[in-house]
Amino acid sequence: MIKKILVVDDDAEMRELLGTLLTNANYDVSLLAKAEHIFETVKRFDPDLILLDGMLGGLDGAMICNTLKVDPATKYIPIIFVSGNYKYASNLNTIGAPDDFVLKPFSIKDLLGKIQYQLAA
Repeated sequence: MIKKILVVDDDAEMRELLGTLLTNANYDVSLLAKAEHIFETVKRFDPDLILLDGMLGGLDGAMICNTLKVDPATKYIPIIFVSGNYKYASNLNTIGAPDDFVLKPFSIKDLLGKIQYQLAA
């Protein structure tokens, strides 16, 4: 069964890079540019994992992550922050935190390894 990954990033180049990378790795990918639509997209697409940017056009990815992690319907979806700001890595072991963190620019091997690990957990 093909795993579904939702990519949420307001940077078009990063979104397209991740989309191509994940599609080539045989994932079903949905790309989302605006965080305002994340909750309806999660319900519709039902992802197995979410790649979430830390800052999304002025919206805080940490707040979005927290909302998803405290909702009984979405709390079990692994979330990996993909951000250029390392401050998000310090919150990994707190309630409502992402499951993992990847610092931009990232190693493709590292990103795919973290995705595989989270999907297998």
